[in-house]
Amino acid sequence: MNPRIEWLEAGQQHSARWRSEAAIAPHGKIVIGDDRLGADAAWRLISDGTAILWRGDWQNARKLLLSLTMRIDRLPRAGKRPSSAAESFAQHRQTQGRRAAMLGLLLVPLKADYTLPLRRAQDVQQACVEAYGPADDDSVVSLREMLAVVSAHEWRKKGVPVPAVEGRIYPHYGVFSPVRGEYVDLVAKAPLPEACELAFDIGTGSGILAAVLARRGIKRVVATDQAPRALECAQKNIENLGLTVTVQILNADMFPEGRAPLVVCNPPWVPAQPSSPIEYAVYDPDSRMLRAFLGGLAEHLTSGGEGWLILSDLAEHLGLRSRAELLALFESGGLKVVERIDARPTHPKARDASDPLHHARAAEITSLWRLAAANPSE
Repeated sequence: MNPRIEWLEAGQQHSARWRSEAAIAPHGKIVIGDDRLGADAAWRLISDGTAILWRGDWQNARKLLLSLTMRIDRLPRAGKRPSSAAESFAQHRQTQGRRAAMLGLLLVPLKADYTLPLRRAQDVQQACVEAYGPADDDSVVSLREMLAVVSAHEWRKKGVPVPAVEGRIYPHYGVFSPVRGEYVDLVAKAPLPEACELAFDIGTGSGILAAVLARRGIKRVVATDQAPRALECAQKNIENLGLTVTVQILNADMFPEGRAPLVVCNPPWVPAQPSSPIEYAVYDPDSRMLRAFLGGLAEHLTSGGEGWLILSDLAEHLGLRSRAELLALFESGGLKVVERIDARPTHPKARDASDPLHHARAAEITSLWRLAAANPSE
């Protein structure tokens, strides 16, 4: 059942559908805000945990959010100075969580047809249809989430150029965008197993790696995922690239049935708890997906087949998982390492000295581990 948010406005009780991708409960304390509400007063309200339902100018709401963001980013970090990389990461996540919670208190209304009933409001209808599905009821959403929906729509329109697929990948809302090219290049250049005509892509997301494998000449690629948005996104991208004859998108939990000479997986790299759906592409609680892949890989490889694990060592630099623990997972899965191919990230955060996790990001290496069954079945 869809949650609803309630508030008092002009002496009357109101109710609407509550939208929150992070599954935040509807706010209990809500006041109405408009262009007369200054940044100081808005700051006092959100600091007290009071949400502001905006009824003023759309552009002024965006300016207010920017002002509040700058104030939050100037706040001192909570807690004592971290003494380890793991403590730095925990403090960073705590700070990010506090930031998201406070900024999420500035709300905007949406009409049943996904129009914004605010002055100078931009057209967000198509963006909302893509993110939320067909319009159905008046609703309320945080301005921060609304802007993320609009941003995702723009990325979906222009796409991300990927030379390895000879085209563009169009990420959908809630699906990780392939903006980090090093892991794509690793899959595009690693030596394929001999006579490889079938491959599995586990947790395909946008479909990027399935498309890379198809462009490399593999005759059949089965790509799996469970997230509805990912399945739709991957299917659209495969269609746009003209690869539907080669690539099958399958709704499955990890592996499809059968065995293949090549099984590829790019799981979330950091063993931590996600706070929103998009973060499931980055954070893997207790390394669950990594463990499931390594634990089931050997029984899904043909004799002489390989499993390609694409994994950053960022978790190691953050003190969240050691190299010894990773190698132990290989061993417990009945796997041996054939080769490791490394690449250094080129994304901006790797060079951003102001990032609280800069030390770990600067040392990060992304690897493609070529794995084989230690005792292959015939």
